[in-house]
Amino acid sequence: MPQPDLTLTPAGPALAPRYREHPASGPLVRHRPPHRPAPRNPYLRLFALPGTRAFTAGNLIARMPSGMFGVSAVIMIAGRYDSYALAGAVTATGLAAGALAAPWIARLVDRRGQARVAVPAAAYMALGQLLLALCVHEKAPAWTLFLIAAATATAPNMGGMSRARWAHLLRGDPDALHTANAFEQAVDELCFMLGPVLAAFLGSMLFPEAGTLAAATLLLGGALLLAAQRSTEPPIAPRTAAGSPLRTRGMVPLLAVFLATGAVFGSMEVVALAFVDGPVAGPVLALQAAGSCAAGLLYGRARRTARLRTCLAAMALLMAMPLLAATTGSLLALAGGLLVAGMATAPTMLTGMGLVQRLTPASQLNEGMTLAVTALLAGVAAGSATGGWAADHAPFPAFGFLAPIAAATLALALCTATGVGRRTRVQA
Repeated sequence: MPQPDLTLTPAGPALAPRYREHPASGPLVRHRPPHRPAPRNPYLRLFALPGTRAFTAGNLIARMPSGMFGVSAVIMIAGRYDSYALAGAVTATGLAAGALAAPWIARLVDRRGQARVAVPAAAYMALGQLLLALCVHEKAPAWTLFLIAAATATAPNMGGMSRARWAHLLRGDPDALHTANAFEQAVDELCFMLGPVLAAFLGSMLFPEAGTLAAATLLLGGALLLAAQRSTEPPIAPRTAAGSPLRTRGMVPLLAVFLATGAVFGSMEVVALAFVDGPVAGPVLALQAAGSCAAGLLYGRARRTARLRTCLAAMALLMAMPLLAATTGSLLALAGGLLVAGMATAPTMLTGMGLVQRLTPASQLNEGMTLAVTALLAGVAAGSATGGWAADHAPFPAFGFLAPIAAATLALALCTATGVGRRTRVQA
């Protein structure tokens, strides 16, 4: 008789869920006691599955640094070297290096499993961040900052691994998977909402390097917790001859749209930090993520989804709100403008990630989603560098907010010209 598997839950060890093949459709289905009806709330139904709360908690901790590293680097480098341009360039270098490394790490995850790859990759990234903080503290030559940022950008795609777990657990249930993807996007926004606040608070109230140290600790600790949740980990995909998901029709144009969309986020972050320039910069910037988080949760409950072009059009329009608010010189108005602008982010990202999932073969899902994140990171890197330059050379204070508007308009133009999202096919 086989021994039962154990999984870690917030309440302690518990029996891992057992799955069976549904005789008609084939997807994995969990046995549910007949006397326990499923919750009516779609988000509560997700977490009725055993093990989902535990892996979500670990993944949330590991993803929090995604909203901290960039802000922490800008705060400590700009404060020590008195240059937002240098801070933006170093941040862009780290993001660009991470964009190049991420697909290879994701391919290793698909072939060797999440637990075996995520922990060493996160540990190396955390070590690099500690070394970067030390060099900034000692005011080392600027070239050392670029070298460290480029050589240690190995953070695994924690969000992609979480989405892969949901895709594995919810095969054959597209409505539940849509809700799960909406929840994951809301988690992304939550991290970018709380991360900058925490980073700005630590860097301003304690010492400039405090945010980076805290982010490195959270990344490694969360990766360890996620790796311990083996019952929900997707099985290792066998080697295939399909090649890279880049060969899939429609993937390259979609990644180009993600690239331009990432530039919206990167430029907005640096420009807003430079415009506010103080301890309240983090909370003000976090309101953009707050708007996105709320919009994402509402979008996840909707039964119909918008087209990607529609979402990008809304983003291009709403990105003008921070510019208009900044011209007034009021921080309160800017906070409101960022909140409104953020409402287009989650629906856009959720729709785009849904297209990635439909285009990517199941055996390469983590790699496909990581390619999308790679394109986003590359765009964020370009946007950070552009935003840093605009902040240092702005002819008027609100000038930098033109950068995210231009990037959103470019994303819309690329989507319209290439026809991304018009025809997608489900990969086996």
